Parts: sequence; C-alpha cells; structure tokens
Amino acid sequence: MESISVFDMLSIGVGPSSSHTLGPWRAANMWIKKLQQRELFTGVATVKVNLYGSLSLTGKGHATDIAVVMGLMGTDPVSCNIDNIQPEIDKLKENAILKLNNEKPITFNFKENIVFNRKFLDFHPNGITFEATLRNGKKTRDTYYSIGGGFVVQKERARAKRQTEKFKSFPYPISLATEILEHCTTENISISELVLRNELSLRDPERIDAKMKAIWDVMLESMYIGCHTKGILPGGLNVVRRAFETHERLKGTTPYTNKYEWIQSIRSTEVKFRQILKWVSCFALAVNEVNASLGRVVTAPTNGSAGVIPAVLMYYLVIENHDGNFDDVKKFLLVAGEIGSLFKKNATISAAMGGCQAEIGVSSAMAAAALTELMGGSPAQVLIAAEIAMEHHLGMTCDPIGGLVQIPCIERNAMGAIKAINACEMALDRDPVDVKIPLDKVIATMWETAKDMTTKYKETSEGGLAVQVNLSDC
Repeated sequence: MESISVFDMLSIGVGPSSSHTLGPWRAANMWIKKLQQRELFTGVATVKVNLYGSLSLTGKGHATDIAVVMGLMGTDPVSCNIDNIQPEIDKLKENAILKLNNEKPITFNFKENIVFNRKFLDFHPNGITFEATLRNGKKTRDTYYSIGGGFVVQKERARAKRQTEKFKSFPYPISLATEILEHCTTENISISELVLRNELSLRDPERIDAKMKAIWDVMLESMYIGCHTKGILPGGLNVVRRAFETHERLKGTTPYTNKYEWIQSIRSTEVKFRQILKWVSCFALAVNEVNASLGRVVTAPTNGSAGVIPAVLMYYLVIENHDGNFDDVKKFLLVAGEIGSLFKKNATISAAMGGCQAEIGVSSAMAAAALTELMGGSPAQVLIAAEIAMEHHLGMTCDPIGGLVQIPCIERNAMGAIKAINACEMALDRDPVDVKIPLDKVIATMWETAKDMTTKYKETSEGGLAVQVNLSDC
C-alpha cells in the first residue's frame, strides 16, 4: 500500500505546470545527481534532451524547455530566485554555454539540444530522456516520467517501488475512503487528526508545523502578488491579468502594508453574496495568474489547479470565520492532502492521463472536504463533500489554448473553488445514511472516464478549445 504524505500532495514549486514545468525541472536535478553517483559527471561533453508526448505537444507553452535548462543548471524550484529565470535563459541563448549543475560549462544550443518529439512513450504521456555524450565518446541516457503534481519516476524504479511498498505503511494505512471512515470511527477522531497521526510517523510536530506554515505562506503570497500585479501574462495570448482589477473594485479603504494586514483589511469589506463570489474568484485567479508567469505557487495537487485550495481556505479565514488561525490552516491542509492522495493512488492527478478532471476536479474535491471539516462536518460528511465536488467535474477535458496554462485554465480555478464551497454546504445538509454514491465509486468512475477519454483532450492542445480558437485573434 502506497504511503503518500500530505507534503507530497502539497509542494512548493514554480509555475506554470507541475507536470510540464516542475516535474521536468526535478527530473533534470535527479539526472545530474545520478551522473555524479555513477562518477560520469566530470566527463560530460555535451547534453541532449528529448521531450515526448504531451511534454512535447504543449511543452513550449508550459515552459518545459526553460524548466529543463534550469534543472540542468542545478537550481532548486523551491528556493531559486524566480526573477533570475528569464535573465539566465536569455544569457544561455546568447552565449550557447550551459553551466551544468552551476559548475561545469558545456556548449548548449537551446533550439538544437532540446528536441520536441510528438511520439508518446508507452509508460506515461509525459516522457523525457536525458542523453550525455562523454569526452571518451561514450553515451549515457536515462528516461524519466513526469506523472503529475511534480512527481517524477523512472519506469524500472516505479515497478520496483510497487513491489516493496506493501511492506511500508503509515500507522493507519489508507488506500480507500472507506478506510478513512473506519479509522475515524474506531478511534473517534476527525480526518485531520487521523492524517496528523500518520504524518507524525515521518517527522516531529515542529517540522510538520514549519512545513505547513511554509506552504500557507507561499499560498498567501501568491494571492497577494496576483491581486497587486497588473499587466499582460507572458506567452503570446495577450491575456490581461484580471485579479488586479477585480481586487481594486472589491477592496475597502482599510490601509495595509503586507499580506497579513491585507487579510485584516479584507475582513472589513462588504460580504454580500455577489461580493463573496467575486472575492473567491479573485483569490483563485490571482494564484493562477502568478502561476502562468513562472511564479512560485503550491501544487495543490498540481500547478494548473493551484488556485482552488488557497481561494477556499481564504474564504473560510476572511469571510466565514474571522477568528481563523494557523490551527485551521493546518487542519484544512491535512484533510485536503489526504483526499488528494486517494485520487493519486486510485486514479490520477495528471491532466495528460485524465484531462482537467484530474486537476481542477481533484483540487475542488480536496478543498470541499477540507472546508467541510472546518465547518463542523463529520468525517462521513467530509467524504460526501469530496464526492459531490468530483462528481460534477467528471469528464472535464484539458484543452489549453496554445499549450499555455491560461485559457481556460485560470478561470477553471475560480469555478472549481466555487463548486467546492457549494459541495461543502450540500454535504453539511446531507445525512450520510442517504448517500447513494460513495467517494470511492466516484474516484473509480473518474479513472474509467480518464481511460476512455480521447488523447486529444489530454493536455495535447489537439482538441476542444485549443483547435476552435484562432490564436491570431487572441
């Protein structure tokens, strides 16, 4: 049974895509380490990168080539200065010199040394092969797969891992939603407490809190930046940043100088139904506009769906509960992470595998469940909320225009957040005894739907809106 930590499901990275940007970046980091371990690094003369399938078809729009290069340079997507990304890329293109792992200069032509192949590899739609030619003329190559949410595997290692993982598990093993309910009932605890007990088997309480605070800080920062940045998003679609204008119309007159004071100022604004809808949408749009600009966000569970969870959590903190604090944030993230892991274990969180239902659908389910616990829902009602949210995202395709995580991706985060709040309210009014479709059945249905979905609707930009819209008109 696979043990997935909350911090695997909610990780800090750089936009615009967890599978197409963050994953390839990490894959390049991993390959460099592998070269070093095999004592081949110092002998590298040239490097070539082959991108396959979805990584190729929408790679340029997702900045996959940029991410690969940043990884080869040895930078860390969690801690690097994102303001330096474009200058570093411009410098490389001008000089054709790449400093491998920031220590070994090699000749590197951006257009020739990164090859976009339309071919799909068998193991997963997001394949990437790194090839190094050594000074002695020999070659070495390794293939990695970006499987969604920033997770990266190698085919042979993934198979070996599945063979050994049955011997490793949390104190409270969870592979299905029914097992969550069984553990909570037996122990008479909430879902957040159950998940926390599992996390404590991996790290101490102080470390858990520190990581939680870091995640929330990035979420809050991405909302704050998005709400205070105007202009046009990069990529050629000329998409206007909308969070700034919406925020300008919504914000009150209470002054603030940082993101924490900003939260207090929002609490003093009008909160009629229309304003609530606009605020939640504004928060979600803000995060994904930052994401689309190669900004730092939290994969939740992916970059393309990074705005849903922060927007719903912000809704709770500033509209539903003005006394909300870090304990609420922690509980929310614990529940959200666990629900996301159910989808990863039993279906997919990769749009290249399952369409946008695997991203926005999953994030909406995660947010709905987490909000339901904070609103006083029972464990059974928490699972009902997740089921409702996903049920109404089933079949959602991934058809990004121009391969960019902008249209319709950014708006979908706002819609996913609103659906999550609505799912929560319906779940709170629901008697669990009357439930006809349990969460596990919906997850299974989502996976079957993913497998039946035509490939052109799985993050290839070969179907749907991506082919109906003339880019020259954008």
